Amino acid sequence: MSEQLNFWWTALCVVSVANFAAWIWSALALNRRQSTMSQEEFRGRRWLLVLSAAYVAGCAYRSYFPVFDIPRLCLVDTWLSSAVVGRSVATIAELCFVGQWALMLRQTSVETDSRIGALASRALVPTIAIAEACSWYAVLTTSNLGHVIEESLWGGCAALLVISLIECWPRCTARARPLLALWCAVGMVYVVFMFAIDVPMYWMRWLDDEATGRGYLSVEQGLLDISTRWIVSHRWDDWKGEVVWMSLYFSVAVWLSIALVLLPWPGRHASRTLTTR
Repeated sequence: MSEQLNFWWTALCVVSVANFAAWIWSALALNRRQSTMSQEEFRGRRWLLVLSAAYVAGCAYRSYFPVFDIPRLCLVDTWLSSAVVGRSVATIAELCFVGQWALMLRQTSVETDSRIGALASRALVPTIAIAEACSWYAVLTTSNLGHVIEESLWGGCAALLVISLIECWPRCTARARPLLALWCAVGMVYVVFMFAIDVPMYWMRWLDDEATGRGYLSVEQGLLDISTRWIVSHRWDDWKGEVVWMSLYFSVAVWLSIALVLLPWPGRHASRTLTTR
């Protein structure tokens, strides 16, 4: 394994261990705060903790068994590195992650009487479910066009989330606005990254495939392929195009997921109750 690749993979594994420790700390902190919360609020926060656990575990798995889906590349020679396993883990984890944000946005919209936020909170999970279907299509057929649509939907959902939080701004307390500004700033950075870097990357890959007359697999062929074939590569050149998004995804995104469990959410009142119905 090249020195650069080994360093990156080791860093991913170390970060995943730290993420588990952070999640455990958040679970213990939530239990300590239970007496200060209503039953409904604690139940809502506990749902966030459960959803976060799935995301943390999914990202840790994908850190230890990285997969470059379309070319079927992996670092560890085992069926655990197959694209069918990796994509299944990713699908569950990502739906749990967006579920956290939908719950946060729903509560914020309730607290601030935001109609846009309420509608957006209902749209996030179904939209990302469509994005996951596009991702599966790309992985099965090896057509990067599916990833173009998938990443565009993720970027669009992030933009919708930011717009909804901005709409809530006038009705939030002054104390809540720094946190609201932080969420908006992080969201905007993500949107810019997706539409300036990530989506164009997949678009160019698709154009290159079209220019070379690449043949794509059928869905049935792809399912057999991702279940039975994985290619071990320890060359930095094969992985360097995936390093940025994987590094941010398995670190910063996980930290946001854990933070949602305990941080106060933007709202009209100093004390809020999570709505889980």
